[in-house]
Amino acid sequence: MQAVIMVAAGGAVGSLGRYWVGMAMARILGDGFPWGTLLINVLGSFVIGAAGGLTAAGGRMDGDMTIRLLVMTGLCGGFTTFSAFSLQTVFLLRAGQPMAALANVAASAGLCLLATFAGLAIFTSR
Repeated sequence: MQAVIMVAAGGAVGSLGRYWVGMAMARILGDGFPWGTLLINVLGSFVIGAAGGLTAAGGRMDGDMTIRLLVMTGLCGGFTTFSAFSLQTVFLLRAGQPMAALANVAASAGLCLLATFAGLAIFTSR
């Protein structure tokens, strides 16, 4: 039962965070490009990398399943938005903006991979 509570709590926080960050980015930068989704996915990639590093074998929180469930499954699952990224990319293509769609794919994939690597590099014990 504790596992279910950890995933649900993390998911609730992640979902609210996704909503707030998405709204803030739309207010700040407009909604012509999915900046909020990009930022959310990059932040989520960093967080999952950091949590993965911290809870890895030999990490500072070696094998802590509570943190893994709360942060990696719950928080990141509720926060990151791959399905929204996919839909927004298709909308850009349908709107006749193939370069913006390509930029969204390249930036999302590239920056999220870099953020995951950075999170692991910073938080993995050596």
